[in-house]
Amino acid sequence: RLPLGHSSRELVQLMSTGGADATSEVPHGRWSLKPTSSGDNEIARRIRYGAFITNADQFDNKCFSISPAESAAMDPQQRMLLEVGYEALHASSLGKVELMGSLTGVFVGIAAMDFGEVIKSTPYANSVYSATGSTLSVASGRISYALGLMGPCVSYDTACSAALAACHASLRAMQNDECADGLVAGVSVMLLPGTAFAFATAGMTSARGRCHTFDSRADGYCRGEAICGMALRARTATTHYQLPLLGSCVRQDGKSASLTAPNGVAQQGLLEGAL
Repeated sequence: RLPLGHSSRELVQLMSTGGADATSEVPHGRWSLKPTSSGDNEIARRIRYGAFITNADQFDNKCFSISPAESAAMDPQQRMLLEVGYEALHASSLGKVELMGSLTGVFVGIAAMDFGEVIKSTPYANSVYSATGSTLSVASGRISYALGLMGPCVSYDTACSAALAACHASLRAMQNDECADGLVAGVSVMLLPGTAFAFATAGMTSARGRCHTFDSRADGYCRGEAICGMALRARTATTHYQLPLLGSCVRQDGKSASLTAPNGVAQQGLLEGAL
C-alpha cells in the first residue's frame, strides 16, 4: 500500500527491490469481506485483495482555495488530481505565476464513478457541491480552474487505457499548436465493491489476490488504485527530468471473441502505428 504524497519515491523503491508486494486486504472503511451466503465464498475471496492508496481521504484544500464544505463533497480522485497534477507541473519548472492564463492543456484518464453513489448516503448528498464533486468532466476542469489554465481540458474514459488515451490526446494537441504544454494525469480509486463483485463473478479476478502473468498459477488479476501525473513540454523547455515521447497511437480491437477479449491482429497494428 503506497502512501499518497510519497508515491514516486515509494514506487521506485518498490520496483528496485524486485520482490516487494504492494497488495493487501481491503482496508477498513471500503467494503465488507464477509460473504452474504454460503455460495458467495468464492466471490468474497476474489474481492478480498487489491493495491490501495493509503491516506486517500486527506487533502490540502487551503492550497487550492477550496472551502472545507466543498472539499468534503469532492471525489477523492478530484483531490488527488489537483495535488499530483500541480506537483507534476511544478516539477517541470512551471509555477503558479507561469501557469496562470497560459495555454496549458489538461488531459485526464478517469473511469471510476464510485463516489457518486457513496455521497448519496452521507450528509453531503444535498450539498450544492455534490454534483460537481462527483462528475468526471470536473475532474479535469477543476485543475484548469484552480491554476488558471486556458488550454484544452478533457476527461477520458476508455477503461484500462484511459491515461494512455489522454497522453495521446495531449501529444497531438501540442503537435497541432492547440496548447503550449500539457498535463497528463490518470487516477483510479475503488470505494465500492460493485465493479469488483461483477469482475469476480465473471472469474476475471484472482482468488489469491495476485497477478501471475504467463504463469501456471494464473487465476485472474488483482485490481489496484493509482494516481500519477506528468507534464508534456516542447523540446525547447528545460526541466530537471526529461524523457522523450517518441510515438503514440490509439486504436480499437474491432470484432473479437467477445466485447472484453483482445484482438491480436489489431494490437499488432497498434504497435506498428505507434512505432
